[in-house]
Amino acid sequence: MNTICAISTPAAAAGAISLIRMSGEDAVSIADGVFSAFSAKRVSDMKGHTCAYGRIIDGGKTVDDVLLTVFRAPKSYTGEDTVEISCHGGSYVTRRILGLLVKNGAVPAAPGEFTKRAVLNGKLTLTQAEAVMDIISSEGERALISANNMREGAVFKRITEVREKLVAMLGSLAAWVDYPDDDIPSVDEQSIRLTLCDCIDRLSALIKSFDDGIVFREGVLTAIVGLPNVGKSSVMNMLLGFDRSIVTDIEGTTRDVVEESARLGDIVLHLCDTAGLRETNDAVESIGVSLSKKTLSSARLVLAVFDISRELFDSDKELLYSLSPKNTVIILNKSDLGQKLDTESFKGFLTVVCSAKERTGTDELKSAVEKLLCTDGFSSQETVFASERQKSCASRACVSLKAALDALNNGETLDAVTAAADGALSPLLELTGEKASEAVLNEVFSRFCVGK
Repeated sequence: MNTICAISTPAAAAGAISLIRMSGEDAVSIADGVFSAFSAKRVSDMKGHTCAYGRIIDGGKTVDDVLLTVFRAPKSYTGEDTVEISCHGGSYVTRRILGLLVKNGAVPAAPGEFTKRAVLNGKLTLTQAEAVMDIISSEGERALISANNMREGAVFKRITEVREKLVAMLGSLAAWVDYPDDDIPSVDEQSIRLTLCDCIDRLSALIKSFDDGIVFREGVLTAIVGLPNVGKSSVMNMLLGFDRSIVTDIEGTTRDVVEESARLGDIVLHLCDTAGLRETNDAVESIGVSLSKKTLSSARLVLAVFDISRELFDSDKELLYSLSPKNTVIILNKSDLGQKLDTESFKGFLTVVCSAKERTGTDELKSAVEKLLCTDGFSSQETVFASERQKSCASRACVSLKAALDALNNGETLDAVTAAADGALSPLLELTGEKASEAVLNEVFSRFCVGK
């Protein structure tokens, strides 16, 4: 297997430090050819988990002063001999060192190839590897805790428990069906039924945890809607903590969909400040209104802004009738101007009173959004699937188990029950990576950055 190398720190014009990683059976010998320690110690003489300070040399000339760290197989991230070079963070010097490693025999790593080798060498399970990407991309405390739970093997453990129950049941069924004349205890159908139901419940709980946790991992597409001049842009600026949208007293200022991301507690809202919803003869504004309606229809969360300092217009009522309490939080803005609005019109909706101008009401809005998205009672200690791939595998296993349960309840032969239940094993093994094809591995690691 080739010795691979890559820059593991983000690409930047300049920074304090860059890290270059190299892994494979020739990593140490390649490092020996380009590194000269100030202590005169060769890299090949260094023990694992030790560092040396020295220079990267190219043709007798110093490229950079660096810190080189050696990790010896199998006690490394990849399970192979690994060398990491910490150099100064300039883009040119970092790429110059990377090029020198390639010149001396290493090959550029593919995205996620270091972690892929860790899986192939038994250092990580596939579900743990996917959690590595979730740790990198986590944008909040709950997402980070959940990803670390995954990294520690929580999903692998739960799936293994289901698989072991299933294998034990299938073993009993196979023995009884294949050797009917031997002295083997008869199969208890109620015991099979309980096992199937238990496995289905466990997998269903994990599937649900993915649907719940996706809010924390990927954020929520959020549309801010309302009539012109109710303070939609001010609400967006309040959530962002800085002025992103233009705010004036002139109606129709926002003529396009302005997009930004803001954190509300542990949830990232992908905000879309839309053009005010009204009939207009302005060609540009009418395009913005059309885009607003399209954004509204696709948003998972809608923040509908109304002006609390005046009575509802007919167009306010039309907007209200088009909204659903299932995905909408009503924001009654401009509380600093006093209240003239009858809030009885918003019965059935989660409602928050705020003043975007004075930046008040954000805590109440956070609570309302968490309640609407059902994340207020979510435990970050619960397992969350790291990918849609894992959910798909669990769902396919559930389909097979439910087919087995239906066969049992309908009085079909135990052969039919066994065949259906056996179909659940393959997707479970694919989920954990114990029986994952090369195509599955390539798909998983294509999401990773180069150098990880």
